[in-house]
Amino acid sequence: MPWVEEHVRGGRKVRRYFRWAPGARRDLAILALLGLAVAGHSGSGTGTAAQDSGSRPRPVSTAVYPVHFPGWKNPKPAPRPTVSYPIPFDRR
Repeated sequence: MPWVEEHVRGGRKVRRYFRWAPGARRDLAILALLGLAVAGHSGSGTGTAAQDSGSRPRPVSTAVYPVHFPGWKNPKPAPRPTVSYPIPFDRR
């Protein structure tokens, strides 16, 4: 059992703790190395997409610079206040 229950040892109370089963560390290390090997092999770029990447055309930008928006030459006038007296917004 990996969990060691709470007990008394030499007159002192020992909290519950986790202890690896015999040989579990080695097994986990082997499993981790195997997983890393599989991940390294699958990410090595041996698929067909890596071989065909040189034959595909690259994307071409369709943007026209400098950028102009409608109404660029004749902008509309800025809005003007509709009242000629000050409105105090800081009071309720």
